[in-house]
Amino acid sequence: MKSACTVLFCISLLLSCSLFAHAQFDSAGIIKTVSGDAFITNSKSTIKAVANMKIMVGDSIRTEAKSSAGLIFEDDTVVALGPNSQMTIDSFLFNPANKELSFITRLLHGTFSFITGQIAKLAPDKVSLETPDATLGVRGTKFLVKVD
Repeated sequence: MKSACTVLFCISLLLSCSLFAHAQFDSAGIIKTVSGDAFITNSKSTIKAVANMKIMVGDSIRTEAKSSAGLIFEDDTVVALGPNSQMTIDSFLFNPANKELSFITRLLHGTFSFITGQIAKLAPDKVSLETPDATLGVRGTKFLVKVD
């Protein structure tokens, strides 16, 4: 009986760890296009961005001079970064069935174009774009931002 309980405990522990790991490593979206040089930095490394590369929560996307990048998030939000731009994905959670929605990003410098996706339509109060001087609340729209 004791060994059966131990086996069940180990199986449940493995399943919960597997689910936790899966939730942490789901992508927030992809790099759709890159023109020139763009880079993704996370806590472990900095790599050159290329089309179809996954982007994750915690990633910082940076473009160089004369460069741009287009991102598509899992909720269909579209972001374009102009030259010399940098943004960080602080939070992205898209699970509408369970009403788990969040999109928080920091715009550090440069120019950005946004076409909001499903999170802004379903829960506009859960979308926030932070700049060094202000926090923008989004209510479902298209807009441009320039951060000096």
